[in-house]
Order: sequence, then C-alpha cells, then structure tokens
Amino acid sequence: MAADLQESLLAEETQAQLLEQSVVGARRLTNQLMAVVVSIGGTGFLLASSSSYLGRNLLPIGNPSSLAFVPQGLIMGFYGIAALLLALYLWVLLAINLGAGSNRFDKAAGVVTISRRGYFKPISAEFPMTDVKAVKLEVRDGINPRRRISLRVKDRRDISLTRVGQPLPLDQLEREGAELARFLGVNLEGL
Repeated sequence: MAADLQESLLAEETQAQLLEQSVVGARRLTNQLMAVVVSIGGTGFLLASSSSYLGRNLLPIGNPSSLAFVPQGLIMGFYGIAALLLALYLWVLLAINLGAGSNRFDKAAGVVTISRRGYFKPISAEFPMTDVKAVKLEVRDGINPRRRISLRVKDRRDISLTRVGQPLPLDQLEREGAELARFLGVNLEGL
C-alpha cells in the first residue's frame, strides 16, 4: 500500500516537471479527402483522354469517345497526368505524416525539445529552457488567417509550436498559451 502511494506521488512529481504536447501532421481528414478527390479526378481525365484516342468509352458516364483526340483528348491527358502526379505527392505526404511531432518541455533537465517529421529525416531542435523569453500568441484574421503559439527565444527567431492548417479556436489558443507560459514561468505576449 505504501509502495503504491509512493509510486503515485513520484508519477505526479514527474508530471509536474514534464509537459509534452503532440502535434498533428499531414494525416488529417481534409488532406485524405483531397488526395482521394484528386486521384479520382486525375483518373477520370486520363480515362477520358484514352477513350478519345481509342474511340471506345472507358468511362461509365458521358461519351468521351466522341471527343477529337487533338486537341481535347490530348489536353485532358495532360490534366490527368498532372492530377495523378499531385495525388501521388499528397499520398506520400500522408504516408510519411509530414509535420507530425512533439513539443517536450522538461524542467528537471532544463531542456526544450521540438521535433517534427521531415521529408527524408526527422527535424529536431533542442535548447535550454533558460533561453525562452516568452510565449507569444499570434492572431491574424482575414483571407489568410493565422492563429499560432510560438516561443520567443534569445538570439533566435520565434519558434512555432502549433500545427499548420486549420486555425485553432481563440479560446483554445489562449488556454494552451496560458498553460504553457505558466508551466515555463515566462510572460504571455500577443493578447
């Protein structure tokens, strides 16, 4: 009984000394849907081009065999190839889960570790926790909205901690920024 209590106290103390945040990479539902749509569209254009060249309908809808191969079928073939190359790129991004990683703040070791998955190798940045000057919130609305949390580090530019893509809701951004600033014992900027 005493050993269980001691283990739970040790786990709570370790949790108070360590904060780890996971970052979502390319494997988001929107990216998966986009890869599927581009794959289907590219295949459709390529089949329409082939139908035009062969004079037989390879698609269940429409009548692409009645198209003249030069220039309509040829252009549709180029569109199909371009779309399938884009789809291949999207599927590769999903397979390697580009941008996924973690933010690890370890008070016991006094180290901040930011790690992400890159194209060919993992990307990692490690620096002393004493170099962190502040936690910065950036909110920009408009056509290209941006809502992100970043670390203001001595002698370096700001290091972004949030994922790329859909902006975080404002209340979640403030809550996560305040929690991180409180954990690190630094100021929260940008509100």
